[in-house]
Amino acid sequence: MTELRRIAFIGNAPPRQCGIATFTSHLQRAVAARRDTIDATIVAMNDRGATYRYPPEVFIQINDQDIQDYVRAARILNAGDYDIVCLQHEFGIFGGEAGSHILELLTRLTMPVVTTLHTVLEKPSPAQRTIIEKIIALSASVVVMADMARDLLMRVYGAASSKIRVIAHGIPEFDFVEPDHAKAKLNLAGKSVILTFGLLNPNKGIEAMIDAMPAIVQRKADAVYVVLGATHPNLVRAEGESYRESLQARAAKLGVQDNVIFLNQFVDEALLLDYISACDAYVTPYCNEAQMTSGTLSYSFGLGKAVVSTPYWHALELLADDYGVLVPFGDSGAMARALGDLLTNDDKRMALRQRAYAKSRDMVWPEAASRYIAAFEAALPPRLNIVALAPRRQGTGTGAGTGTGSDALMLPDLHKSHFFAMCDDTGLFQHAIHAIPDRSHGYCVDDNARALLLACVLGTAREEMLHDTLTTRFAAFVQHAFNPDNQRFRNFMSFDRRWLEDCGSEDSHGRTLWALGTCAKDDANAARRQWAASLFAKALGVTEKFTSPRAWAFTLLGLDAHCVGPEADRLRTVLGERLLSLLVANEREDWVWFENTLAYDNARLPQALIVTGMRTKSAVLTQAGLRSLRWLAAMQTAPEGHFRPVGSQSFGRAFAPPLAFDQQPLEATATISACLAAERATANGFAADFDWRIPALRAFQWFTGSNDLAIPLVDLPTGRCRDGLHPDRANENCGGESVVSFLMSLAEMRQLARESGDFPGLAPVKTAETNVHRLLPATRN
Repeated sequence: MTELRRIAFIGNAPPRQCGIATFTSHLQRAVAARRDTIDATIVAMNDRGATYRYPPEVFIQINDQDIQDYVRAARILNAGDYDIVCLQHEFGIFGGEAGSHILELLTRLTMPVVTTLHTVLEKPSPAQRTIIEKIIALSASVVVMADMARDLLMRVYGAASSKIRVIAHGIPEFDFVEPDHAKAKLNLAGKSVILTFGLLNPNKGIEAMIDAMPAIVQRKADAVYVVLGATHPNLVRAEGESYRESLQARAAKLGVQDNVIFLNQFVDEALLLDYISACDAYVTPYCNEAQMTSGTLSYSFGLGKAVVSTPYWHALELLADDYGVLVPFGDSGAMARALGDLLTNDDKRMALRQRAYAKSRDMVWPEAASRYIAAFEAALPPRLNIVALAPRRQGTGTGAGTGTGSDALMLPDLHKSHFFAMCDDTGLFQHAIHAIPDRSHGYCVDDNARALLLACVLGTAREEMLHDTLTTRFAAFVQHAFNPDNQRFRNFMSFDRRWLEDCGSEDSHGRTLWALGTCAKDDANAARRQWAASLFAKALGVTEKFTSPRAWAFTLLGLDAHCVGPEADRLRTVLGERLLSLLVANEREDWVWFENTLAYDNARLPQALIVTGMRTKSAVLTQAGLRSLRWLAAMQTAPEGHFRPVGSQSFGRAFAPPLAFDQQPLEATATISACLAAERATANGFAADFDWRIPALRAFQWFTGSNDLAIPLVDLPTGRCRDGLHPDRANENCGGESVVSFLMSLAEMRQLARESGDFPGLAPVKTAETNVHRLLPATRN
């Protein structure tokens, strides 16, 4: 296991006055104290442009409304080589709708994130639901403080149970003491003290407790109710102190103004502990059940106080089985009876106190810190090897830019269990329903050709190869697809192995030629190389009559892999010049493309020109490919800097900027392959002012969550990949094309890591462990 060294906690921090600030500071200090080898620091949120005199533990400040501050923080965290980021999430402390700005930070991080959700809503707004679902998706694990919160995450937000940990709210270590000394210190000697603490707002139910005071005073004349805490800042900004004044007026009207003490101040922890120590009973009269966590309840319970509470979620769990007294919401009579009983019965009160104190010992901060450390360590990859790719040049004018630590990329092991699940003894299934192969749509030569390509790519990338039997199965599918009557490949086959056509599309024919050419060159099996070369030659001739630019491009990629003589050289020239002619015919100042619209698998067109130009030593073809790819990279870069592939909604829109949705994995895969081809051309003297690894890195990060929805498309332990992004959600189906696209991209990016001079020792992976390799470009526009 990787040693846990550096942790950054994102949240509020003292002297900002709120419960999240107190919690974040306590957790940071407790983790650092629990293990002296851990460097724990805080990223502090500033509200509405406010500034604070923070302690040294705070090393980054974020203005909650400034998106660039979130981006900057991600860059600093990545460059600082932090092992874990621990996010403290509460609605209201991050900017944007429902706190959406935090996603600008999370989607750029290169280390695992463990998120503490301080509030889990049973009935979130659509925006709140979306944010929480995205945060869950971006987190290695999620911590909540109550079992009810865990149940809600699974039932309402669809979170996996394996991703959720329940860790109780931490509390200070404090001796079990009688209240007399603290009462004397606070001028409360001789009083029976009832306490409520926290920022004052109408949700706290103080009205009900004030209404209960006449009956309590009737039974216990020395009873006082201390309301400790400043009015909530948001309430003060909206209406000043009118709410507090209304409570004071309520107490006066009931004749208990001398028995209700309002202390309008935000107290430090030492003074808070004094007040809790001084109370005989603690009350949390909240108005409704939707309170998942109460730090004040945890503190009072942990100091061994008799607690009376309404049955909100946290209290319902903590005080169950007679560890406290629960009364109905808004029921002043029940509240008065419960508190009167405790204040007039010393034995009952003492028994409740002792039970609470004993139960709370595993909630103290050192114990909580140990549980958090365990969560952090579980989120770490078993081994972390770092590959540093420093940019060789400055980027210019493409929108792709140069990279920084914020573009750092974690490359996991390549796992193929979902790919295997999508195969049977015929070949690779086209589609899936969620992660289950969909037999009703059968197979196609397109996807089996892609699978044959993947088998070859794994070999050349020095990954663990597919079993020879499986690779032969894909080859057999391709062979069976060839129709000798018309020299064309059929495409679609039903589950019962009936061909549904005599002739497939030009694009599927070209893609199959590409797979055959690659197989003829790179397959580890000599007999299969001979087979592929023979079938390639038979199927090549018809392509000269094709009219599809993508079919030309796929054929050129096959020809680049497999050089087969003068006729192939002639066809390579013909098809390359056709693509060039299309580019020249459609190119405008703001449109550097082969057609008047952007469609699918776009980056394969410039890739074909680049490799053909390099093969034929034609600078004109190579430069044309690089020029069009550079333009495409700009078109596929969102204003926020992440990869945004051309969506299928763009198809057919002449000379128009691409629309964002629906986004599909093959676009990211094509972009990565094309950019790596461009990188190889750069090594031979072309486009020396541009680092093509940067758009390749961003395209790969699209799979892992750096996308418009901030949703990871992939499940790394299985290699499963969702079929794309809709405007509001991911496509949960994980078909054959998608899994092959992701695995090919991962293999190519890992090969790039191996080829970098900074990490010559990266060996082929032959275990199920999760090795992680990091690519770190050094600057960003």
